[in-house]
Amino acid sequence: MPAAMDKEQQTAALPISAATGGDCGGTIGPLLTLKLLEQLRAAERAGATTLECSLDLQRSTTLVELGVAGWIWQGRPFPYPDNCKDRTIYHWVGDAFESVSRYAASLIKLVPTQWGPPTFEIDGIKMLPTARLSPYADAERKVGLIQPRGKVILDTCGGLGYFAAWCLQGHSRQVISYEKNPDVIWLRSLNPWSPTIGSGLTLTQGDIAEQITLLPSQSVDAILHDPPRFGIAGELYSQEFYQQLARVLKRKGKLFHYTGTPNKWTSGRDVPNEVATRLRRAGFTVELNGDGVLAVRM
Repeated sequence: MPAAMDKEQQTAALPISAATGGDCGGTIGPLLTLKLLEQLRAAERAGATTLECSLDLQRSTTLVELGVAGWIWQGRPFPYPDNCKDRTIYHWVGDAFESVSRYAASLIKLVPTQWGPPTFEIDGIKMLPTARLSPYADAERKVGLIQPRGKVILDTCGGLGYFAAWCLQGHSRQVISYEKNPDVIWLRSLNPWSPTIGSGLTLTQGDIAEQITLLPSQSVDAILHDPPRFGIAGELYSQEFYQQLARVLKRKGKLFHYTGTPNKWTSGRDVPNEVATRLRRAGFTVELNGDGVLAVRM
């Protein structure tokens, strides 16, 4: 970070690394859902002594030993919890399963999907699309639009890291990722589908609306911008912010901006076209693409 950054900015921008306990995508588990608990109990009732299943949200499979009072995995005993709820993921803490959720200013939780890779919610609002396909597969398509191979990529709102994961798999040179919410970073640390920090990925806890002013001009080859809804983070849809995106992006560099597909007749706003108009003013050529805007820096 530049030496001119003041103390308040330094506090708000904290690089996350494996050395400081911020490693994501490492050995995680066991993770339990209501569906998996029902599978374990059904197999035990049917007389099975073992069950091959997934304890990391379908990232891999493993073998557990079944008993009447509980089950054993990697030599450790675990109970059958009595209070598992639907749409909740549980992790082992001390001597009990606890939901992967936190409540400070908002309730934030990891939520299972039928595909394995989870989404997350803030105060009940789903933050990743899951209606038609896996949020992980959705990220793959969008990352493909900016053609990551060999590029330095700015990931403005890192979330669970699915954009970053596909950039790394697409052989990007570097991914510079920011996430404002420390609880989202905590969710990443328990999500086996989130990428490991290091090896081309940096993650900074900080507000991209502030942090982008510290990045050098024309320092990135492509940008992925997946902000919260306009009503939550309007500053990330502003003309001023788009001017900053244009400043840090090299000429001919690509930007994918997720907007969602809000119904303008019920919301009163045509967000995709508003975004497109502002991006043009900032020096981009634009086209609407699925649930977002694909832009190229002129």
